Amino acid sequence: MCFITVCLLSPAIVFPILFGAIVLYIRQHKQGIQFKKHTDETGKVFIVTGANSGIGKETVREFAKRGGTVYMACRDLGRCEEARLEIVKDTNNQNVFSRELDLNSLDSVRKFVAGFKREQNKLDVLVNNAGIMRCPRRLTKDGFESQLGVNHMGHFLLTNLLLDVLKKSAPSRIVVLSSVAHTKGTINFDDLNSEKSYNEIDAYSQSKLANVLFTRELAKRLEGTGVTVNALNPGSVNTELARDWNTLNGYFIRYVLKPLMWPILKTPKSGAQTSIFLSLDRDLERVTGRYFYNCQEEEPASAAKNDKTAQLLWVESEKWTSLDSSKLD
Repeated sequence: MCFITVCLLSPAIVFPILFGAIVLYIRQHKQGIQFKKHTDETGKVFIVTGANSGIGKETVREFAKRGGTVYMACRDLGRCEEARLEIVKDTNNQNVFSRELDLNSLDSVRKFVAGFKREQNKLDVLVNNAGIMRCPRRLTKDGFESQLGVNHMGHFLLTNLLLDVLKKSAPSRIVVLSSVAHTKGTINFDDLNSEKSYNEIDAYSQSKLANVLFTRELAKRLEGTGVTVNALNPGSVNTELARDWNTLNGYFIRYVLKPLMWPILKTPKSGAQTSIFLSLDRDLERVTGRYFYNCQEEEPASAAKNDKTAQLLWVESEKWTSLDSSKLD
């Protein structure tokens, strides 16, 4: 429809058309940079946690499209298998596998790693994608506050137990999903498990700051190994991350605010682009210990660059997970 024709229409028709066009333009603009470089990932092995929906699922789909062998590590094996079958059909890649991994349980983490090592002797990319957000206070099976336990402690143990395979597969990569919420976070060593007081937003921000600090400290420990690790903020993405918001405020956000925010929310596919970029871009083979947003490097919050805090958090994380990293290859 040409501009002159639109002008001849009544305002009742013109305004909705113009409004719709503006909304679609804003939505398209907000999708961000898309990773379009061609790569062939045949023979490469990937693990993606939280892979049955949202960003994780789209990350798996892209790896599979490019020929990779992908392990979908999920808490709900039934939903994981449904997503796997969809991806296999979409990509015609049979080398996509669903495996159980519950980051609420350190035993589950150890079981997953043991099973993976029985099947594979290499790992090219580990994507620590799974996460929970703004939950009512509850504990993991090991007694950790759930947001810190799932978002940080579970991935901390998983990554360390897979380092021997990653080193043997070098050059290899670790990708850690954080959030802009890390900029509001503090690591409260006096009440790391939120036992004295609990605020769901503060606990989430602490866990996301822990992600970036973990990335920074791990990068130092991996110098010279050929294994890189980088963190990222995927942006505001339309995913199921709000599933735990069961308060009245949570319902308002999910059913009122979220639909209103639709024009500025990324699709899961767009939200996955920085994860895919950090996993596959050949120019990043030696880039490590950095923080990215929208497929571009950014400076994290000053608290995320505090080496002393990163070291102390590592020591505490080893204690909580009963990990002796000195005994790991």
